[in-house]
Amino acid sequence: LTPFEDDLLERELASRHETWLSGRHPGHIPFRIEGRLAHRIFIPFVIGFLFHYVFTTSTPIGRRMRAKLLSQGGLLVRVKPEDLRDAGIRRVPRTTAVRDGLPVLADGRTLEVANVIWCTGYRPSFSWIDLPVFGGQEDPHEPVHQRGVVPQEPGLYFVGLHFLYAHSSTLIRGAGRDAEHVVQHLVSRMR
Repeated sequence: LTPFEDDLLERELASRHETWLSGRHPGHIPFRIEGRLAHRIFIPFVIGFLFHYVFTTSTPIGRRMRAKLLSQGGLLVRVKPEDLRDAGIRRVPRTTAVRDGLPVLADGRTLEVANVIWCTGYRPSFSWIDLPVFGGQEDPHEPVHQRGVVPQEPGLYFVGLHFLYAHSSTLIRGAGRDAEHVVQHLVSRMR
């Protein structure tokens, strides 16, 4: 760990309390991204090339990856299983129920805990948009769009959504390309 990460782990809850992490492990990249090799190979090739040009909604592999990422989430980049273990965090199966106010795991065990921090991830909320533009294939709450352009509602656009067009859509380079596509569409409508 870098000194910064080590300091963060020391200040985490696990350094003062017995801590369990319940749920599916999303996977992780098998090396440290902070290393010299990662900066010379991983970032340019994987993020700069694969995420930006190969893993897109225009390719079969990109469409499969998009469906998986939108339903399950992506790999952990910086935190490794050994980091959690070294911090004293124990991974346990998914929590499936509550019995007498305590979490029950998929394997039937009940954890004797004083507190639960419930982190379910996040999904974008579009509740403020009162238009019939939802019903994506992967998620019925996802807006239907083509690279951010909503065909059935002229003038409505999206930028910054996870995997809007490519795996890089939430990165500066990918969001910039997505925004440029939307701007080109706007300009073409003005003509």
